Amino acid sequence: MTVDTTLADLSDALFSVTVGLYSLAVIAYCAQLAFGRRPAVRRELVGAGAPVGPPADDVPVTEPRSVRRYGMAAMALTALGALTHLGVLLFRGLATDRLPWGNMYEFATGVVLVAVVAFAVLAVRRPALRHLGVFVLGPVVLAMVAIGLFLYAEAGPLVAALRSSWLAVHVSTAILGFGIFFVSGIASVMYLLRLRHDARVAAGTAAPGGLLDRLPAPAAIDRVAHRTAVFGFPIWTFAVIAGAIWAESAWGRFWGWDPKETWAFIAWVVYAAYLHARSTAGWRGGPAAWVNVVGLGVMVFNLLYVNMVSTGLHSYAGVN
Repeated sequence: MTVDTTLADLSDALFSVTVGLYSLAVIAYCAQLAFGRRPAVRRELVGAGAPVGPPADDVPVTEPRSVRRYGMAAMALTALGALTHLGVLLFRGLATDRLPWGNMYEFATGVVLVAVVAFAVLAVRRPALRHLGVFVLGPVVLAMVAIGLFLYAEAGPLVAALRSSWLAVHVSTAILGFGIFFVSGIASVMYLLRLRHDARVAAGTAAPGGLLDRLPAPAAIDRVAHRTAVFGFPIWTFAVIAGAIWAESAWGRFWGWDPKETWAFIAWVVYAAYLHARSTAGWRGGPAAWVNVVGLGVMVFNLLYVNMVSTGLHSYAGVN
């Protein structure tokens, strides 16, 4: 199979453009967070006899027009970056005439794209969540730089082990699940930081008015973490099941405790534990959020360490 080098070069160029656009979005989100107000209505408006409506933590306070412009610019840059990000994978796929997730570079690029789109959808539905933008797009930029520096692979044909119709099913759903969990994990991190900050303010050991005070209230952030995990969990479940079916077709067994299979199952158990803990008295709040953070750590470990350090039947998505 020949590779269209023109399209491959265009894909690589769009990768750099995407990093630049996301970096500009981070700056705009920083400006919005620095000059904005705490994105929640005054609590005295919510009480006995108050009209039924959305939770108070989800309703944004009216901000100065200049601050709203920062937020709108940030969202526009995020959307434009997502389009060029999509172009990276689209032109990589056209250049190689295959699905563009045949190695770690392409897989990780797809995961980050899903995370960006997931956050953008949430920010459009709940404008107050845009104050989380710097904490989502910041790691996105770092991830993209790391992908470009350490995971980049030249455009080329699929290795023999991946030449299966199951690639479109198993790997696609794994990318979707991982990307959604990425946003969920970051939301839990911010929830824990906000809880700690509020506790310090209440104890008098920290002054109010800092950047963390401008984030949505802890309950709103926790809802983001929970709802995204609820959405991502069945997708990840399907990815694990599809992987087992593909393994039976390729290797004659559904499960062999290969390192990749083992850690994918561990991740599934951790997220199942999080969803259970989130609805269990005594585990709601901080303890459940820590389980979600551990889940994100397991996902990252499964991507990097298992692929790059350990050996197994899944050690074929190499890096050039």
